Amino acid sequence: MIKFDGVSKVYKDEFVALNNINLEIKSGEFISIVGQSGAGKSTLLKLIYAEETPTNGKIFFNDRPLDGISRRKLPEHRRNIGTVFQDFKLLPQKTAFENVAYALEVCGIPKNAIFNDVPQILEIVGLGNRQNKFPHELSGGEQQRVAMARALIHKPSVIVADEPTGNLDPASSMDIMQLLLKINKLGTTVILASHDKDIINKAAKRVLVLEQGRIICDDLRGKYKIY
Repeated sequence: MIKFDGVSKVYKDEFVALNNINLEIKSGEFISIVGQSGAGKSTLLKLIYAEETPTNGKIFFNDRPLDGISRRKLPEHRRNIGTVFQDFKLLPQKTAFENVAYALEVCGIPKNAIFNDVPQILEIVGLGNRQNKFPHELSGGEQQRVAMARALIHKPSVIVADEPTGNLDPASSMDIMQLLLKINKLGTTVILASHDKDIINKAAKRVLVLEQGRIICDDLRGKYKIY
């Protein structure tokens, strides 16, 4: 589904974030990316959802090179990829329902479809009875679930999660990992970058270790490890 072919990313200050990455991620796979701060985890994710472009090499999504996607078509590509971040990025003046619905409204989705789809997604993430609550009325774990519902609302084939448990307590972090595993079982590819040893080990899925922009370990049923 996703292929990196000799990909490097060098920033203007000549900082090498990624160095000659060759990587294939299959449809329906769950992959955890680990490494120390500055190892290149976030850069790798940004390249997948085309927030960044590679300095060298090519990235393919469903056999289509990302550098062949026009700027006008980029939003269409990004709707195939749901993104979840450490900071929940919720609109504080909107309810859980409205935060998720907004992602559809900006794309011009009809109201009847919105009122049909949003409750279903909130039910999947365990917030069916919390949809009318504002962010300040929700716990951190619940806010992250709203963010995940928003990422899922376009029915993406890939979920990219960049430190999604970074602001959560251990119990809430484990709940989010269980939800990611549930989403993966439904057929969605999940790509997780995290420093959280416990949730990585709980997943017992493929683990990719980055160090100074290089892949130094790729274990199909791995555990959290830093060299």
